[in-house]
Amino acid sequence: MEKHFENMELAEKQLTSENIFDGKLLHVYRDEILLPNGHKGAREYIKHLGAVAVVAMDKDGRIAVEHQFRYPFQKVLLEIPAGKLDYAGEDPLEAGKRELREETGITAHTWQYLGPFYPTVAYSTEVIHLYWAKGLTFGERELDEDESINFEMMDMEQVVDMILEGKVPDSKTQSAVLTVHTLMNR
Repeated sequence: MEKHFENMELAEKQLTSENIFDGKLLHVYRDEILLPNGHKGAREYIKHLGAVAVVAMDKDGRIAVEHQFRYPFQKVLLEIPAGKLDYAGEDPLEAGKRELREETGITAHTWQYLGPFYPTVAYSTEVIHLYWAKGLTFGERELDEDESINFEMMDMEQVVDMILEGKVPDSKTQSAVLTVHTLMNR
């Protein structure tokens, strides 16, 4: 049973909302709010359609990982396959299947939902839906025109060790891989 920690006395009430930037991926808003103590404040945040991320595991306990250049950090990061939802209301499972196939060529027989992941709760509405995929079949990749990704299968324990050593700074990868690792070792 899902627990909710709702303390409505902490709720902030929106008074006004202004879209201050409307990009292809990000939509930035500035809201005037009423704080619980009666004072006014402001919140700037990003509206995002959401995304998916997949721990795709083969029968030998290896998982699909990608090496992808991330422009804001000017470096190549190790990540699990992931991608954004294409439109509001898109089924996250279908998006996960699409992204896994496009980026790695992998299709999976079994999918387990690991839950939502909120990567930046202070300033974004982005929700990343995390999945564990098993029963893998390998095929051809179908990368988008703007994607350059190297993909490989790595031993789960090696990826966990890299996370614990601080060598995998990507938060969705940390969360999903450590969740699967924990579920496997219960």
